[in-house]
Amino acid sequence: MSHLRHTEQRRRFRAILEGSACLSPASVYDPLSARVAESVGYQLGILAGSVSSNTTLAAPDLILLTLTDFADQVRRMMRVSHLSLLVDADHGYGNALNVMRTVQELEHAGVSAMSIEDTALPIRFGQQEGQDELISIPEMVGKLKAAVAARCDPSTVIAGRTAALKVEDLSRTVERVKAYAACGVDCIFIIGVETAAEVRAVREASGLPVIVGPGRTTETREAFAEAGCRVLLQGHQPVAAAVKALREVYAYLHGGGDPAGLKDKIASNKDMDALVFGDDFKRYLRDFLRG
Repeated sequence: MSHLRHTEQRRRFRAILEGSACLSPASVYDPLSARVAESVGYQLGILAGSVSSNTTLAAPDLILLTLTDFADQVRRMMRVSHLSLLVDADHGYGNALNVMRTVQELEHAGVSAMSIEDTALPIRFGQQEGQDELISIPEMVGKLKAAVAARCDPSTVIAGRTAALKVEDLSRTVERVKAYAACGVDCIFIIGVETAAEVRAVREASGLPVIVGPGRTTETREAFAEAGCRVLLQGHQPVAAAVKALREVYAYLHGGGDPAGLKDKIASNKDMDALVFGDDFKRYLRDFLRG
């Protein structure tokens, strides 16, 4: 039944791509955060590679995370979540053959969509700090063709992601996007966007819906939607907010604060119980552990 649920979640993601609105996902990182996002009405979520590295390793986004680490985190989340989850699969954890394994593992874990990017990763010896490098178009084409070929559920969304706008001009970005679209991917994920005109150029060149990563722009959501953006990332503030809340509560308690003084700053027992399926487990206890 879980596989059927994942297919429905993927179809929901595809409906977003085929629509006319521009939506933003909840940045989630574990089963509980996914449940909280759902409780306020989100149907779309994202797990970024940076967030995964931060929350599973307490490490920066330097490709220290393995595919196993990442897929296990996704699998735990999707056991209990009904979000349509977009994940950042980085460079596919290697070459085109590694990309195939990545698609298979993440699809099995329950993702709705995954992006494969053209950034040369991990950072090579001697690479200038803060300067992205891109793999060649032919190499990226091989990766994306491999990703599409490895997909088992045709409803799973494969996004070709490019950082070309950060290191190349728009014409070169368009050249890449056209090549990626011809591989059979479902959408284009682009970072470094500043204007809706750039989104429109990508949309027209690819004929595909566009996902836009967080960046510096003064454009409105409506302008992005009209240009062809269907998913607009806003960053990962919930993770940073959780860190701030943890630090404040730890500092308060460590300093001798009375736990009762936290009542208005923390979730109630009732809220926590609902998030962790408390009623279901009470029923299981009655049904299966009572003589």
